[in-house]
Amino acid sequence: MNITITDSAQEYLSGLLDKQGIEGMAVRMFIQQPGTPYAETCLAYCRPDEVIESDERLDLPKLRVYLEVNSVPFLDEAFVDYATEKMGGQLTIKAPNAKMPKVSPDSPIEDQINYVLYSDINPGLAAHGGEVRLVEVIEGPVAVLQFGGGCQGCSAVDLTLKEGVEKTLIDKVPGLKGVKDETDHTVTDNAFM
Repeated sequence: MNITITDSAQEYLSGLLDKQGIEGMAVRMFIQQPGTPYAETCLAYCRPDEVIESDERLDLPKLRVYLEVNSVPFLDEAFVDYATEKMGGQLTIKAPNAKMPKVSPDSPIEDQINYVLYSDINPGLAAHGGEVRLVEVIEGPVAVLQFGGGCQGCSAVDLTLKEGVEKTLIDKVPGLKGVKDETDHTVTDNAFM
């Protein structure tokens, strides 16, 4: 587990825990909606009776942190810091893998596809108000995709699918043979034209 909680953050969090006046009070770190574009990294108080058996425990010099088990892959490389400023201080939490955990060639093909969609393809489509998501992987293997936002009903979606999305996915996901579009492109309400 590669999580960094700086000395200043440990000191700050330890002070907050002490103010609670509960023996054995710790911190729980987790991701709400992990692996989605809406993922948020959270820290919360964790009383001794709130510890969940499956939690991973991180014993630091100044505090104990419990990691929610489903969040662990998304917390890899997380960084927590506390910086003192003129008007007080600022606790900063960065979890670069919260929206999508790092993948490797050994990761399931769905995870590899989603990683490429969220990190490489969707940022470009967002410029046109569009997005694409994985529906399923069928025999072949072929990725079945669904476009949304400005891509749904766009007259250039075939070009985007074949020249952009498919090429990128096949280049970056070993073994993937193709893509299939499941989107109903007759709906043109938000289409980028």
